[in-house]
Amino acid sequence: MRWFLSVVLYTALSLGANAQGVERGVDLQAVQALREGTMKKLIFAETPAEVAQIPFVDPEGNEHRLADWRGKYVVVNFWATWCGPCRKEMPELESLQREFGNDNFEIVTIATTRNTLPAIRRFFSEIGVTDLPILIDNNSALASQVGVFGLPTTLLLDPEGREIARMRGDANWYSDSARAIAAALAAGAG
Repeated sequence: MRWFLSVVLYTALSLGANAQGVERGVDLQAVQALREGTMKKLIFAETPAEVAQIPFVDPEGNEHRLADWRGKYVVVNFWATWCGPCRKEMPELESLQREFGNDNFEIVTIATTRNTLPAIRRFFSEIGVTDLPILIDNNSALASQVGVFGLPTTLLLDPEGREIARMRGDANWYSDSARAIAAALAAGAG
């Protein structure tokens, strides 16, 4: 019920913003108002910041950059196989992706530090995660450049690929608040 009320609040706030001249996109002030519980740790930046475009790889060795997801809101979660809180929140992130992932919103998980591909696959298997990408920043070059100093760390990127919010530490990524935020972002990129 709280999730429904949060979505109603978001819709009302965004309609008001649209009446004031915001023609497209997501009203980030309305999204910030949806933060409750552990989602209060999601801190929005005053000004969007460009992020490093250092490559990371998939299991086949193909290079990717954060710019590959431009055009949508992206939750970028940095994690590691040895990270206890990561084990808890990864299935929640997968549930969020399954429910809200679309052309406007996506969850991207990047294993950072020294994680072998067999260890990552074993980690995903043990926790039952099947629908999140396996992406690897083994030398931590990307994590270092974007200022990841502990795990898990999560960035929220806007459709232009800029960091607009960050969370240090774990969260309940399938709480009513997280679901309301994801629903708002999935409703439209701008």
